[in-house]
Amino acid sequence: MANKLDMRISLKNKLNWDRWAVFALLISTLVLLPIATVVWLAFFPTENIWPHLVATSLPRYLSNSLIIMGSVAIISSVIGTGCAWMVVTKEFPMRRTLEWVLLFPLAIPAYIGAYSFVDFWEYAGPAQTFLREWFSWSNSTDYYFPPVRSLGAAIFVIAMSLYPYVYLLARAAFRDQSSRTFEVSRALGAGPWRAFWTVSLPLARPAIAIGIALVMMEALNDFGAVEYFAVQTLTTGIFTVWLEASNVGGAAQIAMIIFIVVIFLVLLERFSRRKMRVHQRDNQSIVPVRDSLSSWHGVLVMLLCTLPVLFGFIMPFIIMLDHALSVDDIWTNSIFLRAAWTSIWVGFLASMLTVGAALILIFAIRSSRSSIPKIIAPIATIGYAAPGAVLALGILLPMAYFDRNLADLVEKITGTDIGLLLTGSAAAVIFAYSVRFFALAFGSIDSAMGRFSPNIGHAARSLGLSPTQTLVRVHVPMIWSSMLIALLLVFVDSIKELPATLLLRPFGFDTLSTQIYNSASLEDIQGASGASIVVILVGMIAVGVIARASR
Repeated sequence: MANKLDMRISLKNKLNWDRWAVFALLISTLVLLPIATVVWLAFFPTENIWPHLVATSLPRYLSNSLIIMGSVAIISSVIGTGCAWMVVTKEFPMRRTLEWVLLFPLAIPAYIGAYSFVDFWEYAGPAQTFLREWFSWSNSTDYYFPPVRSLGAAIFVIAMSLYPYVYLLARAAFRDQSSRTFEVSRALGAGPWRAFWTVSLPLARPAIAIGIALVMMEALNDFGAVEYFAVQTLTTGIFTVWLEASNVGGAAQIAMIIFIVVIFLVLLERFSRRKMRVHQRDNQSIVPVRDSLSSWHGVLVMLLCTLPVLFGFIMPFIIMLDHALSVDDIWTNSIFLRAAWTSIWVGFLASMLTVGAALILIFAIRSSRSSIPKIIAPIATIGYAAPGAVLALGILLPMAYFDRNLADLVEKITGTDIGLLLTGSAAAVIFAYSVRFFALAFGSIDSAMGRFSPNIGHAARSLGLSPTQTLVRVHVPMIWSSMLIALLLVFVDSIKELPATLLLRPFGFDTLSTQIYNSASLEDIQGASGASIVVILVGMIAVGVIARASR
């Protein structure tokens, strides 16, 4: 009797183990399916236009993308690292305020920054209009003004939107450095700048490298800003080849180049800090003593740290708010309300699906005896590195294939044409959001779960709880706050996502981001202003969460 009971328990444990391993494998497969599809289409296209792309437009796409990535990385690293160093080590007017305000540009998507930038600086905008009136110039032939829609303007706007990535990580790195290390370098005769270059900056280099890699990947992913500035990049090339030339294989080949560039960035970031190991004893991690600057130097540093906030947040927000306040029904018209409601429910479903999948995968890693979940989990987070346009290309075709076969099967059995269930609805958009931001949910939940000992789950199992009961009744209550943060971050990023939404949305489907894009494409900045303000305010919520977490 005892042997039979032991056999049943053993069989039950094996089934539970198999079940969670299968769950992990299924989730990882779904997350990796879009990327695998792009790779397949790139190597086995129906019509190979690769020679034509190489001979015509591809060099232009690639060179513009690399120029934008490199320039944005340099500007963001200088601004982010410099401002982080100042707020951590120097005492100057408004330092406490600027320490957090410097994060605000994260709430402004680059495409909103681009629309407001052109609206303010173009020929009919307030800046040039004021100059003509002040100097009594009659038209553009009387003076020179740099072209507003240009590669340089795109670089500037994207850099002002992305530098907070470097700033956030550099500030944490400088703040966590031991003050004794810096003081020893000063005692050995190094001045403040030499101590910064030879001691503080090398210690912070791993964090800065991660920030720069994130900035370059986001710059490569951008579509709305570069398209509005009429700059042809790899991302706009996907839209052109896919939608205008109707060549999916060519679009996949361009997407494959983007993915190779992203992988190269990730490997370069890890290679650059392969030999860097920084270890500090807890009792030595003392916050550096801030140097009090003289009144003149303090004001100068304050102004320098204010400029990125001015161009990255204050100006875009005020310009859009001014337009929004000039329209009576901007927040009550049916177009805006429909787009807002669509963004809310789509973002909510995507965040719930993403966080739920991440929770199951992480629990499978911790509870399964199989090594499969541990191996595939890091690979499943690669979706965040893939631009939205790349994921859209890899999602639409498998879904369309599934839809066609399902419709044919149902019609053959019942004689009823059910149409396209997935590609004809918001399912493709929701799935794209889930894949794109899966790494956000995974990282937040994994770090929260890692703070608790695995023995807690073992104790629950020893008391008779099943793995599912252990997850629901033990682990979820312990990490509930981190799950809410993950839900919020995925929700906010889903509302801001533009390329994937444009490519995957069904007819008549508009979110706040696509409404902004549609209005701006028609040069109707007033029509885009209401949705822009809402997107900015929603982004501020995420900035507040990030600021609170980085205290």
